[in-house]
Amino acid sequence: MVIIMGVSGSGKTTIAQQLSKILNCPFYDADDFHPQSNKDKMANGNPLNDLDRLPWLQKLNEHIMHWSNNGQAILACSALKESYRSILEKGNKDIKWVVLNGDYEQLSSRLNERKGHFFEPKLLQSQLDTLEIPDYGIHVSINQSVESIVQYIISKLKA
Repeated sequence: MVIIMGVSGSGKTTIAQQLSKILNCPFYDADDFHPQSNKDKMANGNPLNDLDRLPWLQKLNEHIMHWSNNGQAILACSALKESYRSILEKGNKDIKWVVLNGDYEQLSSRLNERKGHFFEPKLLQSQLDTLEIPDYGIHVSINQSVESIVQYIISKLKA
């Protein structure tokens, strides 16, 4: 199980989709599992709090256990805090974390170009304030092409 993590606009979905194609395994986007109330809250410009996220994280943990038991899978998930990652990992020993890192200007530019997503771009700073960058996993700068990022991740997964 590989989880691609980072704040909104870091390219989690794009990277995870490309990685799943190359590794020939299923792709899932954690955003698809948010309850409508969370999506509505973010669309209205309000950041989620830990209570909003808890049921979502618990549901994702159940899915991760199922996906892991049925082979390899790739999940795009913000996983901003260590406590969130602990919930996702519970009972799942073989998670490989990929951390996408970028600066505010690059992330903000990407978010402002994105259309049709429920995440309100002005919430970026709240995600950056919440983000606890892990000292483990594969860390990748988003300041390069998708192909370069994916090839780097694959090389690290095989190492």
